[in-house]
Amino acid sequence: MKQFVEFELTTEFRDRFQEALDQRDSQFIRESLEDVNPADISALLYEFNPEESKYTLDILSLEIRAKIISDLDSETRTNFLKSYEPTEITEIINLLDSDDAADILNELPIKKSEEVIAGLDPTLRSQVIDLLRYDENVAGGLMAKELIKARSNWSVVQCVEEIRKQAENVTKFYTVFVVDEDDKLLGKVALQDIVISDANKLVADIYEQDIVSVETYLTDTEVAGIMKKYDLESVPVVNVQGQLVGRITIDDIVDVITEQADEDRQLMSGITEDVEEDDTVWKNTRARLPWLLIGIFGGMLSARFMGLFEAELARVTAIAFFVPLIQATGGNVGIQSSSLVVQSLASTGFVDEGLLQRLTKVLFVALLNGFFLSVLVFGANWLLFGNQQLSIVVSIALFSVVVFASLVGTITPLILDRFGFNPAVASGPFITTINDLLGLTVYFITIQVML
Repeated sequence: MKQFVEFELTTEFRDRFQEALDQRDSQFIRESLEDVNPADISALLYEFNPEESKYTLDILSLEIRAKIISDLDSETRTNFLKSYEPTEITEIINLLDSDDAADILNELPIKKSEEVIAGLDPTLRSQVIDLLRYDENVAGGLMAKELIKARSNWSVVQCVEEIRKQAENVTKFYTVFVVDEDDKLLGKVALQDIVISDANKLVADIYEQDIVSVETYLTDTEVAGIMKKYDLESVPVVNVQGQLVGRITIDDIVDVITEQADEDRQLMSGITEDVEEDDTVWKNTRARLPWLLIGIFGGMLSARFMGLFEAELARVTAIAFFVPLIQATGGNVGIQSSSLVVQSLASTGFVDEGLLQRLTKVLFVALLNGFFLSVLVFGANWLLFGNQQLSIVVSIALFSVVVFASLVGTITPLILDRFGFNPAVASGPFITTINDLLGLTVYFITIQVML
């Protein structure tokens, strides 16, 4: 196995590499990247335009070129491959696993995709055509067709011979899947068990029947949850007839988990599209503006709401001092509660706990937090303003806001999840805006009642 050198992308190296690209210094490019991991080369290419990146890749071997292109993110790769002819793309895809090949073909224009498919190796072409009929966000779209399978009536010796033949097209495998004459999945057998078993034994005597598999129609998030729950490095994929049609490996699931985490993080921050820092100004603006507009609308409602209590504010001006405190506390409490619920919803055991039990627990936590915060604020206000009645009002309002904000932060993501929306939307600007209005309502109602 080739050993790669440690690579660090520095400003000096990037500038020197840019100079080499400008001068078409192929010798420097080849020598500087010769022992660099393809994943590091992929990161380097993000610094340059598609034409410069293509020139760099054309200098490298076809195997390294294929690995780098498969590692690029979808949007970058789509723009990058616009400068490639169908025959060039065909050469690259012929070196990839079927799932990676299908992903790239899905990103190409239909005409170019069909031209590429026509030139593929016959075996890979058949596998890719089968994969292209699945949506990319289900198990069928995630799986690779390359796997090792054996019949239950084979001997260990016969199984080893078949493994040697089948392994030519499989990059990594630790498990042999056992099927019957109709390719229905029966179980699996570890390579270790095959190696240590008596040569005359049958596969039927050593394979494990109780295994986890996924159906082709399961969503990528469901597959990720199953592999995480059972700590699987790979999982077999079966069709509705129970026939083995592919396998999903952990590297594909890591990509799914990463993409889902990025999407949730952006939604929780009030960003509605999948954007990167180096995307265009318009795309970044378009992604951020909707929730900012909602925040502005909520702020205008808050201002209008405060105007209803203009008389109270005129009589006791100190009331206005505590509006930011009430709003900030309500927003923070709501975000904390909703973030915990969003995180918990990723676990299948969360829903089984029951809504009443969950809300009871949230209520007790909110009561405890509200008590400590209201006592702290009461003491601070009394020392700073010397107004006992105002201190009591602010403390009671703050206590109420903490309780209500906790319940709203808990219930909102559950409702969104129940109706099929991403519960991560409930965090960030959405909850903050709701709890700002809720906090003001509770605060001024408390003032009207007690003052």
